[in-house]
Amino acid sequence: MILTWDVYEIRCDCAELHGVKLRGRIRKFTVEQEISCLVENASDEENVVRFALQAGAVAGAVKNFIMTLVPEAQIMEVMKDVPNPVLSKLKVNDPTRYEP
Repeated sequence: MILTWDVYEIRCDCAELHGVKLRGRIRKFTVEQEISCLVENASDEENVVRFALQAGAVAGAVKNFIMTLVPEAQIMEVMKDVPNPVLSKLKVNDPTRYEP
């Protein structure tokens, strides 16, 4: 059985999200809380970090933690039920892009 993931974006106009160990802090928090999580910097957009939680998981604890690190951040769900997501470039997750 393949796992599916819900993908979220973190954006912030007034604070840097890349190069400040944000991904590592999120990863450490989710490991300590035993939450399955993927996290990557976006390569298709400036100053955007994406994370994914297993489909249907409640994102509240992760969102609250991120807000303690970057209070001005905006966090939104951008994709649901994605199998094996690529977080750096969302368009890669569109199955119609590939021939059978």
